[in-house]
Formats: sequence, structure tokens, C-alpha cells
Amino acid sequence: MSRNRKNQATYDDNRAVRYSEYVYGNAARALEPERRRENTEEVPVRKPHHEVRKNRDKARYMNAGYVVFLVTALCAAAFILVNYIQLQSQLTNMTKSVAAKKSELNYMSIANDEEYNRIISSINLEEIQRIAVSELGMVYAGEGQIIEYENKSSDYMRQVTDKNQ
Repeated sequence: MSRNRKNQATYDDNRAVRYSEYVYGNAARALEPERRRENTEEVPVRKPHHEVRKNRDKARYMNAGYVVFLVTALCAAAFILVNYIQLQSQLTNMTKSVAAKKSELNYMSIANDEEYNRIISSINLEEIQRIAVSELGMVYAGEGQIIEYENKSSDYMRQVTDKNQ
């Protein structure tokens, strides 16, 4: 039997075994362990150059100035973050307060308008005229009692003395 036929037979046998076995549980069994290639040669690890090693050691080393700088930067970032969160909280509270005040103003305006309309609708001008004329003795102004005056400088006028005297 040649080598190819032997490999083919082994392959067919493994395939038949692989498809005929039932897997119990939640993990499949490893039927064939991984084979390492025999032709692989391990590549020798080269030692890094002296300058490269020196730079790597410097990069790993943290001196006191660097630590102080990092701590200062961390404290500054934390301070800014805390202030930002406080400002956001104040803004949210003020927005809620403004919304509540607007709602209250809207409610009061509606209540005021309703009360004004109720008062206006309850006024009886004929009854007022009757009381003024009959009970209080008021009379309508005559022809000579009305004096018209034009004020060109402003819309407000104040009479200081009586012009008829």
C-alpha cells in the first residue's frame, strides 16, 4: 500500500468516526489534538540594542515631577468636571423653576381674565345711571359747562385753577 492510499484510508476512517459519534453535553470533544509542524524552526530572539533598551527603561521610569504633573492634571480635570456637573444641575433647577413660574403666571392670567369678564358682565349701566340721578342727585352737564382743550405737548393735562372764575 502506498503512502497516499494509507493517508486516504486514515482520512476516510477519521471522517466516518467524526460523523458517527454523537456529542453529549454542551461542548464538543476534541477528536484530534493539534499537531505541531515538525518543520517549524523557532526563530531566535534577538536582544534589543543598548540604546533601545535604555529608551524603554526611561519610558517605564516615572520621576517625581511627572507624578506631580499627572496628579495636578487629574485634580484639575476632577475640579472642572465637578463644577460642570454643578452648573448643569443649577441650569436644570432654574429651567424647572422658570417653567413652574410660567405655569403659575399663565394660571393667574387666566383667573384674572375670568374674574374681569365676570365683573364686567355683572355691571348694569342702567342701574348705575338710575342711582346716580335719583339717589345722589347728579345731573347731566349743560352746554356751557363743557370746556375742550387741546394739549399738543403730551397726552396728560392737569387743571390747576378754575377758568370760569
